[in-house]
Amino acid sequence: MIGVLALQGDFAAHGRMLDRLGIDWMLVKTPSQLARVDGLIIPGGESTTLLKLMKQDGFIEALPAFHAEGGVLFGTCAGLIVLAKDVLNPAQFSFGLIDLAVERNAYGRQRESFESEGTAFLNGKATPLPMVFIRAPRILELRPGVTLLARYDQEPVMAQQGRVLVASFHPELTDDPRVHQYFVEMVATERQAISIDSPVNNPVT
Repeated sequence: MIGVLALQGDFAAHGRMLDRLGIDWMLVKTPSQLARVDGLIIPGGESTTLLKLMKQDGFIEALPAFHAEGGVLFGTCAGLIVLAKDVLNPAQFSFGLIDLAVERNAYGRQRESFESEGTAFLNGKATPLPMVFIRAPRILELRPGVTLLARYDQEPVMAQQGRVLVASFHPELTDDPRVHQYFVEMVATERQAISIDSPVNNPVT
């Protein structure tokens, strides 16, 4: 089961993309609902407003706990900002769950939004990928342990570290489902690993 955080932003578009893939999903509006999902998408929006709502609703404590217990996270645009280790322009609180630095609104404001094509490295091979940028943050630095998954104009725009996937752009606003498919496969891999490690499957003898 995939959850889509439904406090603010384009959560419905992520749901439609998951529908296209035939994936079970649900809107997540309270921390208690995290217990029902294996992965969580944090959509775009306005990062300071999103953080305010997350604090108000109890996600500041619940989200790191969800991740520590094996939950898989995918942040797009504002979701990238709140998951990053360091946030600039201006500096603000973030969860620090992926070791990279990000600059807010670096690709311009709303009227400077654009659609283009970048390069993805999702299956070990470089392939074109459509990208939509809306007040997008710029990834300034990928630190050790963080894997580059896509570039636009020679700059990193998608990355992964362990159970955390982030993108500067909005893959849910394109017709290409490969980014969401990649996230679903991350969740499936983690779920399988947890199942293998379960005491039920490894009884003490």
